[in-house]
Amino acid sequence: MNRSFIARNPSVLVFLALLGLFTLVVSVLSEGFGVGLISTSFVKTLGKTLCLCLIAVAMDLIWGYAGILSLGHFAFFGLGGYMVGMWLMYERTRQIVVNSLAEGVLPPTPEEIQAAIGNQIFGVVGSSEFPLIWFFADSLVLQLAFVVLVPGVLALVFGWLAFRSRVTGVYLSILTQAMTLGLSLYLFQNASGLRGNNGLSGLQNLPGVTAPQSAVSLWFFWASALALGLGYLLVAWVVSGKFGSVIRGIRDNEARVRFLGYSVESYKLAVFTLTACIAGIAGALYYPQAGIINPAEVAPIASIYLAVWVAIGGRGRLYGAVIGTAFVSLVSSWFTGGQAPDVNLGFYTIKWVDWWLILLGLSFVFVTLYAPRGMSGLIDLLVRKSRGEDT
Repeated sequence: MNRSFIARNPSVLVFLALLGLFTLVVSVLSEGFGVGLISTSFVKTLGKTLCLCLIAVAMDLIWGYAGILSLGHFAFFGLGGYMVGMWLMYERTRQIVVNSLAEGVLPPTPEEIQAAIGNQIFGVVGSSEFPLIWFFADSLVLQLAFVVLVPGVLALVFGWLAFRSRVTGVYLSILTQAMTLGLSLYLFQNASGLRGNNGLSGLQNLPGVTAPQSAVSLWFFWASALALGLGYLLVAWVVSGKFGSVIRGIRDNEARVRFLGYSVESYKLAVFTLTACIAGIAGALYYPQAGIINPAEVAPIASIYLAVWVAIGGRGRLYGAVIGTAFVSLVSSWFTGGQAPDVNLGFYTIKWVDWWLILLGLSFVFVTLYAPRGMSGLIDLLVRKSRGEDT
């Protein structure tokens, strides 16, 4: 008798229930709901953390289950942010320009409005002409489609070229990092059409929405929670079936899976593309909450951090990726936000802003050497003890 997906994966139901409870508690205690025990800025931090957890789930799928250490998934995350950011910046600027020109004696022509919008957006890089990539920036529907299509197509092309050449292991990791570095360097140029190192700003202001930031932040928090829940459910469903068994086989013994007649390259390409699309969605929800996106967000170091988060949480366990990312992200915000008090040793004062990255690196080394199952290993231990199993 075939059991249902939830019956075979009770941890999925537990995760979704905990996520729903967490979302409800934060919503009720937020300023947007009226109670005010949780500030708007912290609601944004929690919303951004949920987005990072979503890309961590994608990273766990490709690394923990398929065995492909990608050091380029934050490139897809950033592209998703740029796609939605283009519409947000264009539409907000258009409304400002239209309201300003409406005060004139003569009504403005469409050409004058477009020229004024271009000057407002690209004047910072010494231009007023709209680049070709902004052709659909006025269409929310198309830009939302590009959130998935642009990262997906880039991953499809890159993956096809890499996997058909049977590049594996550390060489593939280096290639993904080179892709990210190349994209980052390109975006830093003013000629990229995305305002160079200035990036896209003011993304927290939704065009046509007069609601306060306390309410807007709560909306994005809900959207981030929903995306994480659906993304977790999708990935859990993928790894629970035959597809998941094949990619785990590829991770453990690629040659044997190929000998059994499976198209290893096709499976790798499917996972790589799917996770890129998930990363794009996560980025599209993250940057409106951050308010700004620039090429530094796409730098290779961000993808390395992502791998560290998943490793600390415990790769090969979806809930481990979420736990590790949430823990490191929130602790990082505490240390680097100046909330952690400095420690005066007399001869030296420890400033956590300077020492946080060192602590993160040492944590990664410790987990790699002594706790390969990461933080999720503790949950496994508690579950076994609750069942009375030997540890």
